[in-house]
Amino acid sequence: MCLAVPGCLMSIAEDGVRRHGVVRFGGIERGVSLALLPEAEVGDYVLVHAGFALARIDEAEARSVFEYLRDIDALSRELS
Repeated sequence: MCLAVPGCLMSIAEDGVRRHGVVRFGGIERGVSLALLPEAEVGDYVLVHAGFALARIDEAEARSVFEYLRDIDALSRELS
């Protein structure tokens, strides 16, 4: 099973051939490839899997996923 995680695109850079950016996932920032999502802009929420931004989503959908992930974490802690 694969999991794509939403995050907010904080910055974009190009180094000639590659287009990449920094995405914030909660309090963590990671570099991602924007090769598959050339229309992405700073401030967009994107789904990221294996270091690639795959799709743009709206902020409400991203927040909903964040809430589900928090619920899963809380349940996991309860069961441990």
